[in-house]
Amino acid sequence: MKSGFMELEEKLRILSDAAKYDVACTSSGVDRAGKKGALGNSMAAGICHSFASDGRCISLLKILLTNHCIYDCKYCLNRRSNDVKRAAFTPDEICTLTIEFYRRNYIEGLFLSSGVFRSPTYTMEQIYEVVYKLRRNHRFRGYIHVKAIPGADDSVLDEVGLLADRMSVNLELPTADSLRALAPHKSRDSILKPMSRIRKNIVASRQSMGQTVRLERAWGVKGLSNGLFGEEEYRRRLAGEEGIGLEDGGSGRKDGVGTKVLEPWGDRAAPARGSGILRPPERGLDIRTFAPAGQSTQMIVGATPESDYHMMMVTQALYRQYDLKRVFFSAYIGLNDDSALPAPGSPPPLLREHRLYQADWLLRFYGFRAEELLSEDRPNFNVLLDPKCDWAVRHLEYFPVEIMSAGYEMLLRVPGIGAKSARRIYNARRFGSLDFSDLKRMGVVLKRAHYFITLRGRQMFPVCLEENRITAGLIADNRKKNWELSHSECYRQLNLFDDMKLQAAPEAEDFHKAAGGQM
Repeated sequence: MKSGFMELEEKLRILSDAAKYDVACTSSGVDRAGKKGALGNSMAAGICHSFASDGRCISLLKILLTNHCIYDCKYCLNRRSNDVKRAAFTPDEICTLTIEFYRRNYIEGLFLSSGVFRSPTYTMEQIYEVVYKLRRNHRFRGYIHVKAIPGADDSVLDEVGLLADRMSVNLELPTADSLRALAPHKSRDSILKPMSRIRKNIVASRQSMGQTVRLERAWGVKGLSNGLFGEEEYRRRLAGEEGIGLEDGGSGRKDGVGTKVLEPWGDRAAPARGSGILRPPERGLDIRTFAPAGQSTQMIVGATPESDYHMMMVTQALYRQYDLKRVFFSAYIGLNDDSALPAPGSPPPLLREHRLYQADWLLRFYGFRAEELLSEDRPNFNVLLDPKCDWAVRHLEYFPVEIMSAGYEMLLRVPGIGAKSARRIYNARRFGSLDFSDLKRMGVVLKRAHYFITLRGRQMFPVCLEENRITAGLIADNRKKNWELSHSECYRQLNLFDDMKLQAAPEAEDFHKAAGGQM
């Protein structure tokens, strides 16, 4: 018995470490309360994927089913030609680990990915068996995120999506040329096809339940016209009348520039649950919407020469065409010695990854478009300024913004004003006049915002709207943070067996709480 436990522990060490390069730090997107006779729940938001040896951080058990792989992708540590220690879990072993870690309050759910063992369909069937046993045998109601394997049979994907909360297909690299160069066994079509099918299944199941079709906005701010382009232009772009530069692997109509656009399923029923290959879920499993937390994907940053502009255009296209919940970016860590890749030991582009995430946030919540942030003539983000500040100093014709009269969409474009603080300003000014101390209490970062705003015609400090001066001030404010991001050595994921000796210095607020007996 002891020998078997040690074997399982060794597998866990190998396969949890091998899974750390699959990025999925994400909120759950579902809200499923506990139920008598079942185990666990899944509350919307708050689930992350970092693990520590003492149980810190509510998290997902993030592991691979196996690190055996029939593919030889140049960027992957688990590629076929690498001499690494291999292991594979059985479905029952993963179920045991998930339930036991959950009962000890270490995790809130499971993130399950895998190398491709034997074939994509066989690997996906093994993943399905894990999820099916968790839901049926163990009555597990926690969060489950599953990686879909490109090339797997469609019926298997359908079965998994009816049990998992989220599915994801890794795009890996932003262009088909880079994929052919670094992953010759994969193709863009084979990756986009399951992504398209997952999206169609989500649309069909949501329609059948009377829910709204889209999980996420295509781009921009939901329910708002973009003040810089006008309402008609905004609605036209949102409707997809422009080309988006990404080919779809599924069926659909073509827009004016030849890009395929997915058609809703209308009144057609959702696809059958299975084709006899696998046993369909039982009614007692409380089946919900197909992948209710949506789907996501991941792109590697820095392994290939694509610019930030290209990556953001692809990201925007993925949101618009496949209704993704998130696009994750993973700074490439030099692990394999290959002439087509950065040399092992090269520092990962962490600051670039950070800028891409900031720009992704602007696309999803602030009404920006990729074409506004970058262009072919200016293809990469400014490493010294975040994308919102960089946009603002290059478009000073829109500033200063009068806080008491500006539209909500224009407030969102002011550096230092976030979505929450913009809503607070928009609501509060209807009941009275505001001052700069009010803005600070609402969460506005005045050290950035004061360059770009007026309040009842008055600036916080006398500021000349001159690009070089404002840029110098913003760079000085961000210099320390940018240096820390560029030189961080803590880029690897925390794992189950190593807390990395991380210690955070107490802040002023912590001292105040301690003095007041609050902690």
